[in-house]
Amino acid sequence: MTKAKLGSLGLSLLILVLLVIWMATGEVKVASNQAPDEPEEQARELTRVEIETLEATRYQPTLKLQGQLEPWRAVMVGARVAGTVEQIQVDLGQPVTAGQSLLTLSTDGRDSVVARWRAQSQKLEADLAAARRLRSSNLAAETEILGLQSDLAAARAELAAAELAVTHLTPEAPFDGVVNRRDVDEGTLVQVGTSLVELVQIDRLKATGRIPQQTVKNVQPGQAVEVNLLDGTKLAGVVSFVASAASPETRSFAVEIVVENPEQKRAAGGTANLNILLPEQDAIFISPAYLSLNDDGRPGVKYVDDNNTVVFRTVTLLSVSTNGAWVSGLPDEIRLITRGGGFVAEGESVEPVDRSDQRG
Repeated sequence: MTKAKLGSLGLSLLILVLLVIWMATGEVKVASNQAPDEPEEQARELTRVEIETLEATRYQPTLKLQGQLEPWRAVMVGARVAGTVEQIQVDLGQPVTAGQSLLTLSTDGRDSVVARWRAQSQKLEADLAAARRLRSSNLAAETEILGLQSDLAAARAELAAAELAVTHLTPEAPFDGVVNRRDVDEGTLVQVGTSLVELVQIDRLKATGRIPQQTVKNVQPGQAVEVNLLDGTKLAGVVSFVASAASPETRSFAVEIVVENPEQKRAAGGTANLNILLPEQDAIFISPAYLSLNDDGRPGVKYVDDNNTVVFRTVTLLSVSTNGAWVSGLPDEIRLITRGGGFVAEGESVEPVDRSDQRG
């Protein structure tokens, strides 16, 4: 046997011995038909959101309208008899009192008509008295007395009409007001119905506006109104009338407001902003940036409840401006989500972080 064969045989014997030793002392691994247990699922980290605690306060909402101001009363005094304007007693812009004479028309013989019918009435009164005395002695017929009575009644009616025509020669102011317009001058010939002088009462005004149908339920007569004129002046008013039916064109309801104007500011005929004060209620003031819409398109806010769960609640917008919004429909105290609200859903548990702590 050669040396090469002896070396190869020795190597084989050595490997065989090592294999026997490994099998005798080593650990035999058996395949298992069951999958190994999975490691426990790690606890999911909660989303952190920034919150701010807000409390409800008493708030008085207002309904803002664009309104038109009118004089409380406006009358065009017209001629009730024909004639020529002989004298004008008032100037434009002059205050007048009820019963004050505004101008004088020519008599055109009307005073003579009064005198004639007055004399005729006196004569008939005397004739009737004499006939009654004769009747007591059966010297006058009853029909004669009845005829005189009829004539006297007609004469008295003519006298009253003539006297009334004379009073119409001096038209008077029907109420306390201001002369706003004058359509005649001295020497103007007027007919019955000719416009003479316009009077307006402006120590009290009437504001009119339209209320949208979705908010008309909140307005009732007697509610206070703040009237803001275009020059910044504020006047006080009270709702006096709310229409019971909406306009078919605009679907809005007419409203009238009594506005006190003790200083008689020149506001009649102009526009004004009307702020109708609605009943006080609990509300919270928030930034409009924290408002979002639900699937129905209604505005609402997200906040965290006592269990650190996200809650979405729809709200009613009472007033909205660039500074913020007053809303109702929320609990008296909420932890409003001010940051991170777009990454969490309603019902999700979160880790709230107070906004004041973040600032600190």
